[in-house]
Amino acid sequence: MLSHITSPLLHTRHSPFSSLTAFYLRPLFASIASPKPHPKFHFRPSPLSKSPLYPSPRLPFACHVSTTSLSGAPMDSPSPSPSPDASVSVDSLTHDLKNQSLGSDRRGKLNLEDLNWDHSFVRELPGDSRTDTIPRQVFHACYTKVSPSAEVENPQLVAWSESVAELLDLDPKEFERPDFPLIFSGASPFVGGLPYAQCYGGHQFGMWAGQLGDGRAITLGEILNSKSERWELQLKGAGKTPYSRFADGLAVLRSSIREFLCSEAMHSLGIPTTRALCLVTTGKYVTRDMFYDGNPKEEPGAIVCRVAQSFLRFGSYQLHASRGKEDLDIVRALADYAIRHHFPHIENMSKSESLSFSTGEEDHSVVDLTSNKYAAWTVEVAERTASLVASWQGVGFTHGVLNTDNMSILGLTIDYGPFGFLDAFDPSYTPNTTDLPGRRYCFANQPDIGLWNIAQFSSTLSAAELINDKEANYAMERYGTKFMDEYQAIMTKKLGLTKYNKQLISKLLNNMAVDKVDYTNFFRLLSNIKADPSIPDDELLIPLKAVLLDMGKERKEAWISWLQSYRQELANSGISDEQRKVSMDSVNPKYILRNYLCQSAIDTAEQGDFGEVRRLLKVMERPYDEQPGMEKYARLPPAWAYRPGVCMLSCSS
Repeated sequence: MLSHITSPLLHTRHSPFSSLTAFYLRPLFASIASPKPHPKFHFRPSPLSKSPLYPSPRLPFACHVSTTSLSGAPMDSPSPSPSPDASVSVDSLTHDLKNQSLGSDRRGKLNLEDLNWDHSFVRELPGDSRTDTIPRQVFHACYTKVSPSAEVENPQLVAWSESVAELLDLDPKEFERPDFPLIFSGASPFVGGLPYAQCYGGHQFGMWAGQLGDGRAITLGEILNSKSERWELQLKGAGKTPYSRFADGLAVLRSSIREFLCSEAMHSLGIPTTRALCLVTTGKYVTRDMFYDGNPKEEPGAIVCRVAQSFLRFGSYQLHASRGKEDLDIVRALADYAIRHHFPHIENMSKSESLSFSTGEEDHSVVDLTSNKYAAWTVEVAERTASLVASWQGVGFTHGVLNTDNMSILGLTIDYGPFGFLDAFDPSYTPNTTDLPGRRYCFANQPDIGLWNIAQFSSTLSAAELINDKEANYAMERYGTKFMDEYQAIMTKKLGLTKYNKQLISKLLNNMAVDKVDYTNFFRLLSNIKADPSIPDDELLIPLKAVLLDMGKERKEAWISWLQSYRQELANSGISDEQRKVSMDSVNPKYILRNYLCQSAIDTAEQGDFGEVRRLLKVMERPYDEQPGMEKYARLPPAWAYRPGVCMLSCSS
């Protein structure tokens, strides 16, 4: 994505990821850290262009990443294409928020007490024999039963997602209940819930960290909706668990607003993600040292109710494999659980499908995915992960902490800490202050990190003797092929082209990096370029003047040269300017959750005014629409947004 820019990423060090990185991006900065390869696996270009096992998901953004849920049912997908009634003013939106109708069609909607709970995770997997929250190593168990314990005093509902309530068949009127904030702060028990904290481990910044686990997240249980979809509800910031280590298990309003808003914003962009049902304040204060400079301060406490079909991570499997033979059966049990509930098509795979693939080895060996469901599962996890990372790169999203304990087996964006969307285009951008020295998790490195993490996941399953080395290698090949297929398709659509043009895109990204062009606004404005060859060269830059700022003669000439090539490519496509603009605007968002927008909402919320949080949520629900009156939310960051701590917020809190 970025780099066809100059020299290959870390050209001085051999890496099994070189085929990915060299093709996808060659950052301008050769000092960007590259993840060290796992010695067991050797990445090779896949002999296949596509896998017949799993249909290629539809593109992110307007087309979305998947048309079906993980259980095979149709997904509740956002509709980012412009709507005919998109016009809305600031005043009317504010009025709507004050007088918000919580839904008129309530047929089949449930009260909180009537939700259909089904605690399969607790029922089918081994649990901790203890229920105390004393920090400790928890052995031979996937979870510990614990209850929310955060101190609460007059909790308040900050914001909520009606679309998530719809997933749960929850009546929107329930948000008006006086006891709603008490229930979702954990102060009142949730009728039917069976709370627990999950046990897992992981690699952090490339180093094995051992047991980690849900240190401040407590799952309430799983709900089956009317479509038989399984949704897990989890309170983040609800108090101590055995996995809290030296922390307090709490969360502050600042980080909770960021997680709530970004979960919903990513969904509206069409990117797979965990969701957020609601956000409540606890009414108590929490001490946090946001900048790690020895100056802690009191911040308002808060709790987010996160929702996902599962919160299982790569680290959920790694921890048990790391503990030797005694716990390898748990790795198998977790794999069986995941396949049974979240990948049932693999469980039901027929031998007649004969999904066999050559490994490309000299001995002409074959990987037969129908003969080993765990191999087929590993391949799908790898492909989902590749699709996810490609969608991040397409929209300019940087996760910030891609440790293996933050990698979902369902291919979801999970654990929003120091995330950030690109403003000025910079391949080495990282929103994580802890990552600044080596930039392991910078924007340019995300594709390689995804592959590195898949290597750790594959190694875990190999240790448990669920897959062999050839199957593990094939999963990694599929990651590489899937990523490039998805990324090329995304970039082709972003530019309104009919086919991928590596040279054109490489030069574009190089120009954007040199001039620090705003990533989101540039691609949105690009749809205004006309294919008309009669337009004078000195007028080519006019549609992009809002993002191509303060350039000298040499840089203007570089951009004009690129636009000439681009215009010719558009003319060759035979697509009308009007048709192309509609298509491009459906995949290039106008509104993204910029850090400064989050910070503005946080500042007012900490003063007790939640209106901006709710307003920002509404804007981000329609990122591809023009939304007249909301243009201020698409502006470049103001000067104050570049101070330390605004664009690079720590993940702790």
